[in-house]
Amino acid sequence: MQRLDLKQLLSQKLSPQQIQFIKLLQIPTAELETRIKEEMEVNPALEEDEPDDTEEMERDDSDDSDDPDASLDNDENTLDEDFDDRSGSESEMANEMPEPEIMPKDEGPVDSEAAPDNTDLDLSDYLNDDEIAGYKMQGDGPGEEEERDTPLADTSGSLLDSLLDQLHFADLDERQEAIGQQLIGSIDGDGYIRRDLSAIANDLAFSQNLEVTVAEIEAVLRVVHGFDPPGIAARDLPECLLLQLERRPQDESTVNAERILTDTFEEFSKKHYARIQQKLDLEEDELKEAINVILKLNPKPGGSGPSGLGKTQYLMPDFILTNDNGVFNLTLNARNAPELRVSPTYTEMFRTYDKAAKKDTKMKEAVTFVKQKLDSAKWFIDAIRQRQNTLLRTMNAIVELQREFFVEGDESKLKPMILKDIAQMISMDISTVSRVANSKSIQTEFGIYPLKYFFSEGIATDSGEDASSREVKSILKDLIGKESKERPLSDDKLEKMLNARGYNIARRTVAKYREQLNIPVARLRKEL
Repeated sequence: MQRLDLKQLLSQKLSPQQIQFIKLLQIPTAELETRIKEEMEVNPALEEDEPDDTEEMERDDSDDSDDPDASLDNDENTLDEDFDDRSGSESEMANEMPEPEIMPKDEGPVDSEAAPDNTDLDLSDYLNDDEIAGYKMQGDGPGEEEERDTPLADTSGSLLDSLLDQLHFADLDERQEAIGQQLIGSIDGDGYIRRDLSAIANDLAFSQNLEVTVAEIEAVLRVVHGFDPPGIAARDLPECLLLQLERRPQDESTVNAERILTDTFEEFSKKHYARIQQKLDLEEDELKEAINVILKLNPKPGGSGPSGLGKTQYLMPDFILTNDNGVFNLTLNARNAPELRVSPTYTEMFRTYDKAAKKDTKMKEAVTFVKQKLDSAKWFIDAIRQRQNTLLRTMNAIVELQREFFVEGDESKLKPMILKDIAQMISMDISTVSRVANSKSIQTEFGIYPLKYFFSEGIATDSGEDASSREVKSILKDLIGKESKERPLSDDKLEKMLNARGYNIARRTVAKYREQLNIPVARLRKEL
């Protein structure tokens, strides 16, 4: 039996403007340029500001940015402190991100189908030039740091191009050259061919209708092994190292190194030097010289070409921090954020419509379409402005808490800091701080650091104060760096040494921090 029920529900959802702000907030500066270009392509009412209008736009925006925090409400609610939790809470985000003030006061977004039925269109909000200024801010560069020359990408070509050039100069027939191209295309980022040769033969049969045997592929592979860089196209690490040893002068140390890799590679990988010495009947000096030869070889020849197998990528910082005699100056890197404005042509269209004596239905439909594009452009500019405000507030709070580190650049000066600490300082939700810190970085006098670097948990000390886990890792790295390589320190000894310095830390925590620092166990750190 069918029933008709009536329910009343109260729910809170993010508006399209708030969703747009959230998405813009979590992307780094390097991706912002692409996002702005995409928006300009789909919205003709949004355009890049001309250089002649820079001064006027800066005056307009300086008025708008006098109180960048005025439009952000306080929120004491918190969420799970996880950098990867980007979902956030819709209720908290709705409080943090207010509805843009640039929307018409008396009407919401216009439905294109319902608009022609309206008697008049309120154009007062679109005829005011002050409302459609760009988003250039006072704290938004370019500053002196951004005017410096940036490194240019290497245009000498990739390793793949270099190998193909060497293949063309090799004395091969057309069939062998096709096999060589397939082999070079199968090289991974480290410079190895990890696919089985029979699989490569199948690829040639299906893709080029070329029936070849594994023996033919091995013959061409030996030719590719002679290309630069040495060790390229090897199928495993021992073969890679042996290919490099073949190009060295065949003295006693090189011959012993080849014996170690051929007969005792497993013992060598585990640093069981006593077994190697006994099995190969080598003196200690001979073993040491052979090991030194192997350690100078390149285990990843794929990264030694002109540009590697991939393209060169540059890290673009989102913030630039300078220290002027103890006074920190924080600016946003706006190199990839061009100044935007609403097209004056669209404003002129509204003026023409407002002055027109006869306002027919077709003209209203055209003006309604333009009005929707103009709303979208204003919302996008406002979202960019909100993004910059939030980024600056968050980074200023981080600089304030980690001031000692930014003064000296000493990792041991980092204080314990979690997302909740910053969220409480700037009266925002933890999910907002997480979005800011996820993929952003800052350029300082001591290098470029991701924002995640400054967040760390606390370790209890004998003095009663918490120490940053970064500080403990720094001390742990220093202890291992000063240890005797003949008798490396075990995790138990490292635990006792840290406890003696006042850090209450367990052995399993020492092992976890050591692994996070990519430091092997004591047995693998042993040297002759």
